[in-house]
Amino acid sequence: MIKVLVPIADGIEELETIGITDMLDRAGAKVITASVNNITITASHKAKITADKLISDCMEEEYDLIVCPGGLPGAEHLRDSKELIELLTRQAKAGKWYAAICASPVVVLHYHDLIGNKKATAYPSLANKLPNQESIHEQVVIDGNCITAQGAGTVMEFSLKLIELLFGIEKATKIKNSMLIMSSV
Repeated sequence: MIKVLVPIADGIEELETIGITDMLDRAGAKVITASVNNITITASHKAKITADKLISDCMEEEYDLIVCPGGLPGAEHLRDSKELIELLTRQAKAGKWYAAICASPVVVLHYHDLIGNKKATAYPSLANKLPNQESIHEQVVIDGNCITAQGAGTVMEFSLKLIELLFGIEKATKIKNSMLIMSSV
């Protein structure tokens, strides 16, 4: 079973969080949401989301993918979680998939040197802070085991790419077609 961790926090972008978790669940992944603060968080546009567990309860587990939604100040709360950064660092060093969308590629990954000089993208007003500017205008960027995306408007394409990487192109195409998504996948 493919296991995916989606860390959340107060102020996280709910469309990204729900889009990512929903689409990966449709593909057959076991998706675990883990809060870096309270079990129930208030997202950036005031939606209440209840996590499956706290991030501190995830430290002994391994994941096929860790994917950070964006939004502010949610990404800042993710950035400040020592447990999450430990998990992301282990994931990156093990050569396993890790991903971020919107503000999180810069605020979480770049801040903790988890992107280095890899090609990446982020929310346009933050993307100029990425050291490698080659791909910042692309909606979704994969470099090695790191996947980044621009924001809420790209969550479907981002999620389909994650599904393709974890399950293959056939599964991604099946999900795309069943949801009537107009995407290049």
